[in-house]
Amino acid sequence: MAEHDLTLRMIPSLDRQLVFPLLEFLSSRDVYKAEDILKAKVDLLSHTGMVDYTGELYKQLHNVDTLPAEFEQKREQVIKQLLDSEQQTKHIREVIENPEVAGSLRQDKLQNLKLLRDNYQCTPEMVLELYNFGQLQYSSGNYGGSADILLHFSILSTDPELTLSAMWGKLASEILFGNWEVAYGDLMKLRETIDKTHFKSPTEQLQQRVWLLHWSLFVFFNHPQGRDGIVETFMLQHYVSTIQNACPWILRYLAAAVVTNRRKRGIMQDLVKIIEQVAYMYRDPVTEFIEALYVDFDFDRAAQKLDECEAVLENDFFLTHAVDDFIENARFFFAEVYCRIHKRIDMAGLTSRLSMKQEDGEKWMVKLIRESRMDAKVDFKENTVIMNPSYNPVYQQVIERTRGLVFRSQVLSGAMEKRSNSANKDEQKQKPKQQRPARQRNDTPVAAQ
Repeated sequence: MAEHDLTLRMIPSLDRQLVFPLLEFLSSRDVYKAEDILKAKVDLLSHTGMVDYTGELYKQLHNVDTLPAEFEQKREQVIKQLLDSEQQTKHIREVIENPEVAGSLRQDKLQNLKLLRDNYQCTPEMVLELYNFGQLQYSSGNYGGSADILLHFSILSTDPELTLSAMWGKLASEILFGNWEVAYGDLMKLRETIDKTHFKSPTEQLQQRVWLLHWSLFVFFNHPQGRDGIVETFMLQHYVSTIQNACPWILRYLAAAVVTNRRKRGIMQDLVKIIEQVAYMYRDPVTEFIEALYVDFDFDRAAQKLDECEAVLENDFFLTHAVDDFIENARFFFAEVYCRIHKRIDMAGLTSRLSMKQEDGEKWMVKLIRESRMDAKVDFKENTVIMNPSYNPVYQQVIERTRGLVFRSQVLSGAMEKRSNSANKDEQKQKPKQQRPARQRNDTPVAAQ
């Protein structure tokens, strides 16, 4: 199943310590060789401050009992850097951790720095050292400590680039610490910051959004409201564009979230359009299942892809716990489309396509009709389901087709008004420039006289 593994595609958009849980997961699967996974772990962690753990992995990889001298040297270096940075930030940490000082801080960062400098002798250099100390804590695997330090820095720092970097670091710390409630809030703040920040180039903003899409998977698939959050975030227009242009493989996770969340079933048609648009760039059994079901109405192929989905999801770090939920809801969507097209349905044939036992399939079908309130009846003698076709009245079809016209008209009107105001401002700026030469021509004869 290595052909459907997305780890290699996702690694460039993840922090190296966020990659480690993915490698740890793959080591329990038969996707890659165990030796290759172990070597990747050593290469990954050799650039961090987790020297002791890296040493243990090195011993396993090379089957030795002693480590090279460079490990001890690096260990001493990391300990020295931590102790030095801890000492340099001791005073400012004691100050900002004081409840009275924390309560006196305001939204104005310049005013906060002035308060700390005048009353507590805290310099901007001390604030900057908080960032370095937070980085060292994160690199050494102390994620709880790094989250606290980087939070303090982001509150005090007036450097927008370092503040954004600290927000990324805090999010990674909360993810690796498993603090999903706080991580969810940090993710939403980071998304808002990226959308509001004016980057040097559109490419830089695109890269930030690519990172956010990948990092957010850790949060969305572990938070109770994550499946709502991933649909709401990934279906925003600028994130849809990001997926289409930079990381189409993210569609697997968006598709899985829509399928497993029936409350978002109204998004399915929009999802189908996106899958069609990027089909030439990326496809896997999950996207192909939706494409076969909603585009081609090829139920045999859809059933085949649904069987393949189970193996793909089981070997996916983010979706392995959602396999049963996905299969159950995918069967619901399959049966819904199948019943919409056919008037008389052979339950034995339908349940066999869904890889279910006949008895279980019949019970499931009856439950489906009851829950979805289909206008249908079950003929147990013939073992069939008879659908009563229902057609929307003309006026209802008109309402559904024109439902979004008011909103679209308002958006179009606002855009036209904005462009008109911009054009008027440009004309007003150009008028003085056009009048100056005219005054000079009029003044010249007077001066000559």
